[in-house]
Amino acid sequence: MSVQKVRAKFWVKEIVHHHNGQAGADQPVTVKLAAAYNNGKGNEDWSKYTPQGEISMMITNPLASDMFTLGGQFYVDFTPAA
Repeated sequence: MSVQKVRAKFWVKEIVHHHNGQAGADQPVTVKLAAAYNNGKGNEDWSKYTPQGEISMMITNPLASDMFTLGGQFYVDFTPAA
């Protein structure tokens, strides 16, 4: 039997606001996340020891980018795409 989902815990380490040169337009935001350690809690699905990893996303939807705050922690679920 294979694993159907892997859950990872990440924290927001950097937020960069960009300007696309269009006044009044939605502006992109780059969010960088790193694997959270938290005494080994939250990354048991994929890491037995000190977890290492990074995710970088450029977000162009203000409703989505507003949920990220520096230092905030998030679960990321990886499931196979059909």
